[in-house]
Amino acid sequence: MTLTKSKYYFEALDNYPYSLPDCLEALNYALSYDPEDADSLCLMGRIYSEMLTDYEKAKLYFEEAMLCDVTNLNVPQYYIKCLLDNEDFQKAEKLIQYSLKIKGIDKFKIWLHRSLLSEKRGSLVNALKFLNEAEKYCFTSCDLDLVRERKKFIKSKMPKKKSKNKKETK
Repeated sequence: MTLTKSKYYFEALDNYPYSLPDCLEALNYALSYDPEDADSLCLMGRIYSEMLTDYEKAKLYFEEAMLCDVTNLNVPQYYIKCLLDNEDFQKAEKLIQYSLKIKGIDKFKIWLHRSLLSEKRGSLVNALKFLNEAEKYCFTSCDLDLVRERKKFIKSKMPKKKSKNKKETK
């Protein structure tokens, strides 16, 4: 990352998501200096995914970012979210499996995405199981609170078991 490109990338990051025109201008400058910068490509993918909900275009940017730097720690988490939002569940599952092998990646976020994938597939029991994995990688009280809230939410979606002792009254 050259100094000039870094300046424009950080300027774009600073403006995201509050000032998209300024963000895009700085991001285009950053990409003009280095069109293969994984972080800049990832941010462009985020814009298309999170702001414009153009998942197909976003996936192209994320794929390009992954090709440029397969060990980038930022790209997988946002790419997985894009795939989940676009209901590309098989691709998301493969990327999750790969991401968990990347040294230094935030495993908490990856396991959280894995839980969301199970939830979207309708497997609430597995979603809870993956939240237990995410909990092992919580290193802040905020992350732990998020896991606990997600567990409570998923349990609330589970069908209630009827007790055998209750009699129906009409």
